[in-house]
Amino acid sequence: MPARGGRRRFGNVRQRSSGRWQARYVGPDGLTRTAPHTFATEKQAEKWLTLVESEIIRGEWVAPEAGEIELSAYGRRWIAERKLAPRTRQGYEFLFARQVVPYLGHLMLGGIKPATIRAWRKKLLDAGVPEPQAVKAYALLRAILNTAVREDEIIRQNPCRIKGFDQYHTPERPTATIAQVYALADAMPARFSALVVVAALSALRWGELVALRRRDLDLDSGTVRVTRKLAALRSHLEFGPPKSAAGVRVVAVPAAAVEALRAHLAEFTAADADALVFTGDKGALLRSGNFGRAVKWTRTVAALGLPGFHFHDLRHTGNTLAAASGASTRELMQRMGHASMRAALIYQHATSERDREIASAMDRRIARQARRNGGQSS
Repeated sequence: MPARGGRRRFGNVRQRSSGRWQARYVGPDGLTRTAPHTFATEKQAEKWLTLVESEIIRGEWVAPEAGEIELSAYGRRWIAERKLAPRTRQGYEFLFARQVVPYLGHLMLGGIKPATIRAWRKKLLDAGVPEPQAVKAYALLRAILNTAVREDEIIRQNPCRIKGFDQYHTPERPTATIAQVYALADAMPARFSALVVVAALSALRWGELVALRRRDLDLDSGTVRVTRKLAALRSHLEFGPPKSAAGVRVVAVPAAAVEALRAHLAEFTAADADALVFTGDKGALLRSGNFGRAVKWTRTVAALGLPGFHFHDLRHTGNTLAAASGASTRELMQRMGHASMRAALIYQHATSERDREIASAMDRRIARQARRNGGQSS
């Protein structure tokens, strides 16, 4: 803004030999910077300086050169510096290297715009990347760029702010009935029968189940203590804490699960307190892929009328049973090891829908009886 006497109190403009106007200013860091381009008129140059000054006053100014950091380097450093579980870190590294770097890695942070993100998503989907994978890549990139905005103050806005890009439709997974659970358990080799029953009735995750030790079971009180999980990394298996702080919990299990565990411990688990409850034939740690091949999972579930059924789907049976038994949202969250209500509400919604079906069936029976009684009275 010009001061008295025609001098600006912020920045200055001058006319170049070409006839165009150049704008310069001293930033909050004490360094002199020049506008990235010249202007056709003096007024345009002064207007640009006024905009820069207003950014500084509002605390929104970012050094122009800060955005000249390549996304590939920034993203890799972001992943390396985060406190992450080993498997999560491995997943982030894979996702960033496979879905982000080939398309956007060469770009400077300041040059990534919402239009860039829209074009990138389209390229992913056109290349055959499943939508859930594209959504995960988008969520990762958004988290990385959030740090660039809020903590490092490299860019002013996150270009990953496009509505709907962080969502995808998840087809409803099948839920096995109790009869199907026991049929599946009977179809397993004897040492894996209890694993299926406990998975369905406790709703524990695979990694939590295969990390259980004898000391984690209190069969007299019918409880299972979850304090760790077994994660499958690229080169090895590794014990670590559960998925989140909410994953550390004590889960009460039905008597049917206790009965299955008693029989299993007596035959397949070593006597010491640290002995793993569920292991392979030679006492080895269980890996989901090896387990699936050993029990011919795909063929077995198809033969039982459950084609495409995953081991993780057994967890749905337990959660659905708990919800149908009247568990509150908070109680479901505790059993499931979730910190948010979202998953618990899904099971409660499914239960309420079933309750509506029951009420509708009752209406039909009432109507039939009313018609029958009406016919008798006439």
